[in-house]
Amino acid sequence: MNQKLITKIGKSQRLKIINVLKRTQGLPVGELATKLQMSYMGVKQHCISLQAEGFLDVLRRPVPLGRPEMLYRLTEQAHELFPATSNQTTIELLHAASKLYGPSAPEKLLFQTFQQKTEEYLRKVKGETLAEKAKSLVRIREAEGYMSELESEGGMRIVEHHSPIRDLVQAFPIINRFETELFQRLLRTSVRREEKTASGLYCCIYHIDG
Repeated sequence: MNQKLITKIGKSQRLKIINVLKRTQGLPVGELATKLQMSYMGVKQHCISLQAEGFLDVLRRPVPLGRPEMLYRLTEQAHELFPATSNQTTIELLHAASKLYGPSAPEKLLFQTFQQKTEEYLRKVKGETLAEKAKSLVRIREAEGYMSELESEGGMRIVEHHSPIRDLVQAFPIINRFETELFQRLLRTSVRREEKTASGLYCCIYHIDG
């Protein structure tokens, strides 16, 4: 987490706005004000200043009647405000392994890491039913900084609004497959991974069969 950016954000109300927006694909000022129990104008002023500082941008969403609705959403810069568990050194070590031991070395190391992580999760995930196991997995992932939620309307799915290892995933996309396989083994059912990104928004959805 970038402490300089935290200092720049300053007021707790501004941090609350960013935290709420992190779990969405963008919200209008009115919805933000309702969620935060703040005044419309207070939220509007904070959003304008956060936009000026590069933490928010505006998406205009068409509505049936009248002018488009303005949604505030996070930019890429805001990602640095949230926890990260990987770093450049890890990425450099994996690239070094590729040079020393061949191009398959990083994949083998990551595979072993995720095998160990799966075993660790298996000891922690509780529940008899699929829903109970999914809720338990969400609690674990939430504690690790994935901003994880369980949704059931229209089918069960785990939605994650942040990835603490995003830089690692960008360098080694095969991690997406390893994480999906981890979910499948823990929940003992098929899982389909879907990722959405726009501006600074990140959303990973694990659709659970069952």
